[in-house]
Amino acid sequence: MAIMPDTWIRRMATERGMIEPFVESQRREGVISYGLSSFGYDARVSDEFKIFTNVDNAIVDPKQFSADSFVDRRGPVCIIPPNSFALAHTVEYFRVPRDVLVICLGKSTYARCGIIVNVTPLEPEWEGQVTIEISNTTPLPARIYANEGICQFLFLQGASAPEVSYADRAGKYMGQRGVSLPRL
Repeated sequence: MAIMPDTWIRRMATERGMIEPFVESQRREGVISYGLSSFGYDARVSDEFKIFTNVDNAIVDPKQFSADSFVDRRGPVCIIPPNSFALAHTVEYFRVPRDVLVICLGKSTYARCGIIVNVTPLEPEWEGQVTIEISNTTPLPARIYANEGICQFLFLQGASAPEVSYADRAGKYMGQRGVSLPRL
């Protein structure tokens, strides 16, 4: 499996719509960087956030998840309470090629502040806006900046396409827009 360089990412984004909107070079002046990098793409977090709360004493159950566990906020900044998390989504819409698996890593600027980003792999032929989990591991409130970089996606091309892709299986998170809560 090979990690794909900027030239391949640019070609796939501009010719095949793999990333929309696509920022062709790193933007970093006064913001947490985003856009095309040497071997990846730094995606932006949107201005829509679902902040975890325990106001109603909900139990986190992935099989019967309650939307009551979140407070919705929209704006240029999101404050995540200490030792809590928020869900958000990428500004970008991704269309993963059939022979590619995409993995995500958090931005070092946030990681150095105790803010961890988690995204599961984007499987071959999955498409949508990516739901992002942002954890504040610190005992202090943490600030997240909308429309700035939040994570980097790395594109790994397989030796061949898989027998069955995410689209072939009609995966439950296919074509998502906005934040998608857990589904069974």
